[in-house]
Amino acid sequence: MANYTFTDDNFDQEVLQSDIPVFVDFWAPWCGPCQMMGPFVDELSVEFDGKVKVGKLNVDEHKVKAGDFQVMSIPTFKMFKGGEVVDTLIGGVTKDKLREFIEKNIG
Repeated sequence: MANYTFTDDNFDQEVLQSDIPVFVDFWAPWCGPCQMMGPFVDELSVEFDGKVKVGKLNVDEHKVKAGDFQVMSIPTFKMFKGGEVVDTLIGGVTKDKLREFIEKNIG
């Protein structure tokens, strides 16, 4: 599976206990910039399949984990390695910028 859906219930297992780096897109359906970023995230999930677990967490439906990681504005992108946040990117960016963000955190 290339693109994951993270929830309050599966977050610890899918993200914090993952053997590979995890890219999480914290988003909401009503967020315009989030909607613009969605296709980029989907495409990068295919591009990095097997190297990085790429997925999304809807902050409206899963407020606990959004709060745990101090997500104050969306879209917010976080890279996790070994159960820890290693980098954060906030706001709408280009697909190339997202790719660079992922690459610099898996190298």
